[in-house]
Amino acid sequence: MGGMSPLLRRKEKKRPGERVVTLVGKPGCHLCDDAQDVIEKVCAEVGAQWEKKDISQDEELYRLYWEQIPVVLVDGEQHTFWRVNPDRLRRALEG
Repeated sequence: MGGMSPLLRRKEKKRPGERVVTLVGKPGCHLCDDAQDVIEKVCAEVGAQWEKKDISQDEELYRLYWEQIPVVLVDGEQHTFWRVNPDRLRRALEG
């Protein structure tokens, strides 16, 4: 059996255009609006995609993140919550 063990393989590095940022928030949340402004700007700069999910419409997101909104996920993994640092987000997307 040739080849490397799956555990030893390096993860393929994604280009920014292949990354997806998800903002988990709720309507009327000023911190969520602030987070969206940062996400829109950084994603436009690096060419990443972004989406917004309403925590009040998703039971699983509500259970996981209610006390932390806004929550930012990068490729489905939690990146940050409450406040988004644009430089940190940019570094995460650019790898």
